[in-house]
Amino acid sequence: MWIAMGCVGALLLLGWAVFRWVRATERRAAGAVEFVEAEVTRRRAELERREAAVAVLEDERLRELERLAGLTAGQARAQVLSAAETAARREAVVTVREIERQARQDGEARAREIVASAVQRMASEQTAETVLTVFRLPNEELKGRIIGKEGRNIRAFEAVTGVNLLVDETPEVVQLSCFDPVRREAARLTLETLVADGRIQPARIETVHAHSLGEVERLCVRAGEDALIAAQVGEMERELVRTLGQLRYRTSYGQNVLAHLVESARVGALMAAELGADVALVRRAALLHDIGKALPSDVAGSHALAGAEYARRWGESAEVVHAIEAHHGEVDPQTVEAVLTQAADACSGGRPGARKESAESYVRRLARLEEIAAAQPGVTKVFAMQAGREIRVMVQPDQVDDIAAQVIAREIAKRITEELTLPGQTRVTVIRETRAVEVAR
Repeated sequence: MWIAMGCVGALLLLGWAVFRWVRATERRAAGAVEFVEAEVTRRRAELERREAAVAVLEDERLRELERLAGLTAGQARAQVLSAAETAARREAVVTVREIERQARQDGEARAREIVASAVQRMASEQTAETVLTVFRLPNEELKGRIIGKEGRNIRAFEAVTGVNLLVDETPEVVQLSCFDPVRREAARLTLETLVADGRIQPARIETVHAHSLGEVERLCVRAGEDALIAAQVGEMERELVRTLGQLRYRTSYGQNVLAHLVESARVGALMAAELGADVALVRRAALLHDIGKALPSDVAGSHALAGAEYARRWGESAEVVHAIEAHHGEVDPQTVEAVLTQAADACSGGRPGARKESAESYVRRLARLEEIAAAQPGVTKVFAMQAGREIRVMVQPDQVDDIAAQVIAREIAKRITEELTLPGQTRVTVIRETRAVEVAR
């Protein structure tokens, strides 16, 4: 029993010793933490004091710099920006002058080439104007989709665009046939979009063709702007540029009219420079002298007088207008520049290989076919197709009944027989179509 009590007492003494050792350890750890916190606080205060001192020194340095320079920081910044802007402007002016100098050198070299061509009367390269555009398909299966069920798609395409779509046995190729190159280009863009999209149906054809007409309009504007650059003519009203660009799709005796105008402007400028005349005026007049050919056929007067009136309407000077109206001798030329415009037109159109009578006669004949049919009441669209062997006439169904359609076809055929001499026969087809459209929701 005494031994057990001694063991218990020893255990109690050992526990008390362990307890006191743990408490002493905790007090030492707490003291160390307090020391570290105090050291951190002291160092933070020291850092803040140094930062304040640095800010004071920076302010004093800035004030000293402003005193020595006689400027505030804002004024100095403004002067630096102004100096940088002046340097940039100077570099830009130097660059522009270098570009202008290079352009003048290139223009002089090009002018020498034109003089040599004009003197030697050598025909320049011309774009072959045809009535056929070959369109390549990604695969042969698309021909069936283009034709459609019972030929529905191809009939809708020809009715909307006024262009013959020829599908033959040539693999992966269809052909677009039309004498009007503007209409043919719009049809080509329409077919290209339909083939890429894959949805070929009558309603889709109408939507895509409307968009293609807008694209052709944009291309005409671009062609007019390129012509201004090629002929070295300055700014011009946008409507004149657009009308000028339409001539890229026109021909005169087989010669591209827009290329003819650019060529005339260059040759006229050469002659004006030799004679000491107004070179810029001759360039502008020669570039615009055939703009009347792009105007609608219902405009009264010759293309020279109509073009002069059109140029006057869009703000061209009296000298340019006079040169345009006098370039075919309908008005006596009163200035040297007007005479030089006549000469430039003759040089460009009279050189060997420039023009072909047959192509111009062909286009005029087909255009006259469409004019005769369009003169009938109730007619909305007219398309001369298959080289003039067929005319398709679209009429308003609410204005023209079935009997009136037969009368219109007979009247058109009669007038064609009386007014035109055509090889073979011309079939007149009057189409009266009624559509009912509803939207399912």
